[in-house]
Amino acid sequence: MKSFTFILAVSLIFCCSCSNKNSKATGDINKYDVDVLNSVIADADSLKTFEFVNIRVEKIKEALRLPKPVLLSGDSLTQQQRDAQSIALTDSAFTQFLFDPYTKQPYRNEIFGIYPARESDMEEIKQTYNLSNCFRVEMYNYALNNTSVAIVDVLQQKTLQSFYLKEAQPDIPENLIELAKKIAIESIEVQTALGFKPGEKNVLMAATQTALNRSRCERSRHLCVAPTFIKNNKALWAIVDLTDHRLVGIRWTNVGESGPSASMITERKLQDDKITSCYCEVEQKLSKYNWAMNYMLTSSDGLRISDVSFNNSPVLKSAKLVDWHVSYSGTDGFGYSDAVGCPYFSQAAVIAWELPKVAELKDYNNTVIGFVLEQTFRSEGWPKPCNYNYRQRYEFYKDGRFRVACASLGRGCGNDGTYRPVFRIAFAAEQNNFAEWNGNDWSSWQGERWQVQTATTTYSDNKFQYRLTDNNGNGFFMEPGNGQFADGGRGDNAYVYVTKSKTGIDEGEADMVTIGPCCNTDYHQGPEKFIEPTPDDIQNKKLVIWYVAQLKNDDSKGREYCWAESVLENGVYVTKSYPCFAGPMFIPIK
Repeated sequence: MKSFTFILAVSLIFCCSCSNKNSKATGDINKYDVDVLNSVIADADSLKTFEFVNIRVEKIKEALRLPKPVLLSGDSLTQQQRDAQSIALTDSAFTQFLFDPYTKQPYRNEIFGIYPARESDMEEIKQTYNLSNCFRVEMYNYALNNTSVAIVDVLQQKTLQSFYLKEAQPDIPENLIELAKKIAIESIEVQTALGFKPGEKNVLMAATQTALNRSRCERSRHLCVAPTFIKNNKALWAIVDLTDHRLVGIRWTNVGESGPSASMITERKLQDDKITSCYCEVEQKLSKYNWAMNYMLTSSDGLRISDVSFNNSPVLKSAKLVDWHVSYSGTDGFGYSDAVGCPYFSQAAVIAWELPKVAELKDYNNTVIGFVLEQTFRSEGWPKPCNYNYRQRYEFYKDGRFRVACASLGRGCGNDGTYRPVFRIAFAAEQNNFAEWNGNDWSSWQGERWQVQTATTTYSDNKFQYRLTDNNGNGFFMEPGNGQFADGGRGDNAYVYVTKSKTGIDEGEADMVTIGPCCNTDYHQGPEKFIEPTPDDIQNKKLVIWYVAQLKNDDSKGREYCWAESVLENGVYVTKSYPCFAGPMFIPIK
């Protein structure tokens, strides 16, 4: 009789308190693929298999007949959350995409999340407010694949800010997570592949957004998740389309052999008071070796630093890790879009596991040359299959250099994965110019654009690919990863995007929802939406650099990379991890 091994991983939502205090795109919505409008009810015959799906479809139909056709949040709400939802729906900017502008037919919209606002949500708000009275309301448009966001003050009974994010999907609400689990569990394809009907305790990664190339998930930008089941040394992905409420495909990946999981981590252990009250709600200040900055854990953008200065001169407005895009199989094109962040009103797939650390940075002679600010994000069951471990690191040097870096420590849901972390680095100078080394000289970029690092890329002084300068010639050389930073990295193969920082238009300064699909192998990683279709001029402008490394994992013996496993040592299982670090260094121009 065959034996089956399963692991339980659950997305957790935490409350936290402390006593201390993306693109508003301008493109024409007519260019969207709106043939998916109300597709959920156009093909109702195929949905009659599951009664729980039919019940949801009827609720959608009822909502589409309302004067404001919005399906309200299906999660349990407090009175303040209900008030925030109602206030947001009275805001004309928040509700600007309820109807097709030509046919006047209703788009399918649904309130996905109503979260207490955080300081990082309030970056562009100038009005007076009390943060404890403010909420972030997120609404998803299934037809346009857009997310509308409103920051609401329930005490003042008004919306402080609203914007929308083009081709972006918010965190999945709890009621849709449960729906995806049910669809996967009840699907004959899943039961046949596993050899039995699984239970809810067998489901992993049910909240993590995914894609399956050449399915409607990819072609029509549908909202898809991938409840995953472990059987022996393989993972079965049940890819569920939450736009059409159906299973669109199953895929197997190899996860390798591993020892037994560690003892289960309880919710109490995860809900550490220090993390939740002092790092998730409020910014912390850090001053060391002439560097000064604020830092905090975001809901889904990792560890964010802001107002960074060196020798009292501003350097960065902010920097953060927006997403991890994890794709498996270059032919099928499927994977996860992982968010990392604080376990506080967040659906981050991989949560902050311990306190942020500040440590001395030393050279080979054990001389202190700077310091490191580092954060670990981890799944509960790591290093078991379909569990992730990410490291985010900022390095600051006494000579004014700094590096923005991250790593995957495996293990993931397969041994053929490619990890693409998405960094957003916003510089403080009001006027900057950006240039690349062309092999002979520095060539300035006139407008917003992107470029990929390849084997034929040339470097100034064999190190520097780009240069960022102000009108006085001050600034930084940018040195991408080529395996030279003595951290095990083997080269970043990075996409670099440069965009203009726009006043009054949020292109990622506030907390972002998932940006871009998980599994594209070209430049479509998310930041390009802030460039296309009409790039802005970036001469003498305030600039943002997006950095997307491409890291291929490896589980072959002696060549492990982006990988982890449990091995027997002295009769007990211990964890071996093989991180793949990536990220650019910025060197002051003397």
